[in-house]
Amino acid sequence: MTGAGTQGSPPTEDLEDLYENAPCGYLSLQPDGRIVKVNRTLSAWIGIPADQLLGKRLHDLLNMPGRIFYETHFAPLLRMQGFFNEVALDLVTSDGRKLPVLANAMERRAEDGALLFTRVTMFQAAERRRYERELVDARAAADAASAMVKSQLELEQETAELREQFIAILGHDLRNPLASIAAAARMLRKEEQTDRATKILDLMQGSVIRMSGLIDNVLDFARGQLGGGITLKRQVEDLEPILRQVIDELRSSHPDRAIEVSIEFDGPINCDSGRIGQLVSNLLGNALTHGTPDEPVRFSAATDEQRLELWIANGGAPISSDAMTGLFQPFFKGEAGTSQRGLGLGLHIASEIARAHGGTIMVSSDDEETRFTFVMPLD
Repeated sequence: MTGAGTQGSPPTEDLEDLYENAPCGYLSLQPDGRIVKVNRTLSAWIGIPADQLLGKRLHDLLNMPGRIFYETHFAPLLRMQGFFNEVALDLVTSDGRKLPVLANAMERRAEDGALLFTRVTMFQAAERRRYERELVDARAAADAASAMVKSQLELEQETAELREQFIAILGHDLRNPLASIAAAARMLRKEEQTDRATKILDLMQGSVIRMSGLIDNVLDFARGQLGGGITLKRQVEDLEPILRQVIDELRSSHPDRAIEVSIEFDGPINCDSGRIGQLVSNLLGNALTHGTPDEPVRFSAATDEQRLELWIANGGAPISSDAMTGLFQPFFKGEAGTSQRGLGLGLHIASEIARAHGGTIMVSSDDEETRFTFVMPLD
C-alpha cells in the first residue's frame, strides 16, 4: 500500500536543480558588487565555468558600452530604488561574441536596512533586441522618407513658381512687342504705300501671325511639360467662323498658295473653339510648309450625329515610315530641316489638343497625298 501510494504521488521539485538549470541566468552579488553565486545556465551561455565567475564584478562580463551604461544608469538606479526591470545589457562570451540579455535585479536587505546581496536574473534577448533595432531602423527609414517627400514637395512648389514665371515671361514680355508690331503694320496700311512697301507689310503680317502661333505652342508645351497640361474652355458654339478666320489668316501669310475649303456643320458644337482653331492652324500651317507649292491644300470639316471630323491634305513626297513614328513628338523636325519649320512643336500641340477633347489625329501618306485627320466625339 505504501509502495503504491509512493508510486502514485507527484515527484518533488528539486530546488537546487531548478536554480542551476533554470531557463534564465541567475547570479547574486555581494554589497561590493562581486559575484558570490551563479547558475549553470548563465555559465553555459557565456562559456565560462561558474567557479571562474565567482569574485568577478558584473560589469566585468559586459562590453565597453555596457560597462559605461552599468556605471551611469544601472548601478545608480539600483541604489536609488532597490530594483530595476528589463534593462538591456550585452554580455561578452568567452569567444568574444556579444550576447544580448534583458536583466532584472532586486536587492535583499536586513531588518536594519543593511544590504545583504543583490539578485539578478537574465533572459536572452537576441530576437527581441533585433526586433527593436528593426523598429528603430524602420522609424529612421520612415523619417528619411518623410524628409524626402517634404523636400520633393518643396521642389515641386519651386518648379510650379518657376513655371508660372516662365509662362508670364512668354505670355507678357513676348506678346506685347508683337502686338505693337502688328498695330504699327495696321496703321501703315491705312496710308498710301508703294507696291514694295505693301509687300513688306504683307510679310510683316505673316511673320506676326507665325510668331504668335509659335508663342502659343511654346506656352502650351511649357504648361504640358511642367504640370499644367492643355486647358480647355468648352462650350456649345458655332465653330465655322473660327475656322474660316484661321484659314483667312494663313491665306494672307501665304498669298501664293491655294487653299480649298469645305465646311458642313449640322449646328453648334460643344468644344473649345479657340483650341480647335489652334489645332487647325498648326495642321494647315504644316501642310502649307511641306506640301508641293503648285498643288492646292485641301481642308474639309463636317459633323454627323456622333462626331466631328476634319482633315487637311496636301501633295508632295510621302512621309517615311521612320518619320511617322516620331511625327507627334515635341521638337520633331522630320528628315530634312528647312528654315520654315520653326520649333517642331505644332503637331505635338495639335495632338495634345485632340487628346484633351477625347479625340485623335490620324495620318496617312503616299505618293498622291499626305492627309491628317482629326476625329472627335460629339458629347
